[in-house]
Amino acid sequence: MASIEIPVLPVPKVALVTGSSSGIGKATAARLAAMGSAVVVGYNSRQALAEEVVAGLQGSGHMALRIAIEDSASIAEAAKAVGDRYGRLDALVNCGGATTPVPVNDLDRLTDDIFDRAVAINLRGPFAMIRAFRSLLECGDQAAIVNISSIAARTGLGSSLAYLSAKAGVDALTIALAKVLAPRIRVFSVSPAGVDTEFVPGRSREQLLKVAEKLPLAHVTMPDDVARAVIACLVNLTSSTGIVVPVDEGRHL
Repeated sequence: MASIEIPVLPVPKVALVTGSSSGIGKATAARLAAMGSAVVVGYNSRQALAEEVVAGLQGSGHMALRIAIEDSASIAEAAKAVGDRYGRLDALVNCGGATTPVPVNDLDRLTDDIFDRAVAINLRGPFAMIRAFRSLLECGDQAAIVNISSIAARTGLGSSLAYLSAKAGVDALTIALAKVLAPRIRVFSVSPAGVDTEFVPGRSREQLLKVAEKLPLAHVTMPDDVARAVIACLVNLTSSTGIVVPVDEGRHL
């Protein structure tokens, strides 16, 4: 019998992951490095942790790079650094973010400052990253962008109204930019819920377990669960763009 030829999947030669000193970003960086990518480990303030992540990655060519995603000047400096070193970018994973928990029914506690910060970091930040790195992505091979969103954008339940609104904006931005950047760059959102990280201040694992018990898959989402979805978008879904991929144990149902 004739053997079936399976095409070799395109591995990003150079990938940048913001917020990769811990959590989902760290898991994604590890997956990319294991596949052979040179990974730029983006961080804001935790330089030591980012350098520790770089030291633990498989392969070579990695670097830790400070990127304050709410600061366009910092992003521009990062884009220059990546361009000078690699001259291209094949994958951009916008994983950096932040939230200030505020009960969704307490409108008075959701101040303008909290709201504006949530939007600046979680929505404007990813856009500013894409804007700054567009030319490098266009130099890449089958380049793709993955924005880490949140299922809160769909359910209306999250750490705050500002956060879930910003993430809804990320999903809308993903769809719009998939059209704008085609055919050179594919764009995705990966939309998790209740990931076992320290991202939400004050949230315990016990709280995550109680929520997980009620979900269709009855499982707490781990950082690597989300990272594997990111890799699927970057590597496997070469005929897809502008889609939102839930990684939420069926919570959206």
